[in-house]
Amino acid sequence: MNMREIARRAGVSSATVSRVINGSNAVTAETARRVQVILDEAKFIPNPSATTLKYGRSKTYGLVIPDICNPYFSEFLAAFEAALEQIDHEMLLTSVQDAEGLLRSVRRMLMRQVDGAVLMGSEFETQAIEPLLQRRIPIVTLDRRSTDAGRSDVAIDYESGFTEAVLHLRSLGHDRIGFIGGYPQMQTSKLRVNAFRQALQAADLRYDATLVKPGNYRVPGGEAAMAQLLDLPEPPTAVLHANDLSAFGAMLGAHKRGLQVPRDISLIGTDDVLLSEVMHPPLTTVRIPRKRLAQLCIEALEHTKRQEDGRGAQFSLKTELVVRGTTAPPRQARRSTNKPRVRRAPQ
Repeated sequence: MNMREIARRAGVSSATVSRVINGSNAVTAETARRVQVILDEAKFIPNPSATTLKYGRSKTYGLVIPDICNPYFSEFLAAFEAALEQIDHEMLLTSVQDAEGLLRSVRRMLMRQVDGAVLMGSEFETQAIEPLLQRRIPIVTLDRRSTDAGRSDVAIDYESGFTEAVLHLRSLGHDRIGFIGGYPQMQTSKLRVNAFRQALQAADLRYDATLVKPGNYRVPGGEAAMAQLLDLPEPPTAVLHANDLSAFGAMLGAHKRGLQVPRDISLIGTDDVLLSEVMHPPLTTVRIPRKRLAQLCIEALEHTKRQEDGRGAQFSLKTELVVRGTTAPPRQARRSTNKPRVRRAPQ
């Protein structure tokens, strides 16, 4: 059944049916309900290409992620898609790991006439996204910590999350805390190291560069970095990680050295991916709520679309510490606490 037949049965024009399909406010509620009943009965599926041609809107948002194999991004993908369903939008997904891949992704988005794009990776050349900006397609970046004409940004508040994590370790008795980060040259890696330094300062602890090791946001990188920390003359008693995958690798590295977590060393991750809760022991981690992040990205896109001057805005995402089974007092503190009491003979 085509749109003309739908219109004939509803006693309205084809233009009215089109308005109902596209959620226009120019149709009364009663008429919209009558048309929608017929659309549902006919199981009518509109042609998105025709809508794009007529209105210049595709009701599609592009999403560019750097690593679809990382569970953090795949879980965000699910949350973003669910949020788009709530506003009757679709998603064009691309996984990009280099500049050439980003250029191809931008071309795909231009061909699909996306209404906006979310770039999850903070490392990219502005020149690559220039075609989107020239066509006034709103862009949202993650953790770039800057905005521009046509571009908003969502920053993850690592500063408060890492401070909460370090204060938790400090309360357990740890004063020698290490950090396993990401690629040193990446902006987001530098942000997390700086957030760790601020967290130590808030806990009145000294920053020691020898306790900070680069990783690659993956399990092997975390394992290798943990080996470097354990080889130090005085290893840390606790380690905070830039993401959960690094923490999983660090746990593996500790186990290969015959150490137990948290008996011999405490670990804290960042992200709170689903695997964190089912690890043994379950991982204490700084949670980055994916559902809220997805909502903020859409809010940032909608905000940028509404601005007549195209000015973007800065948004911020709060984090929270989830305490599970990988943190405990350091061994020396437990030994001193658990020393047997010596009974003195009565004099």
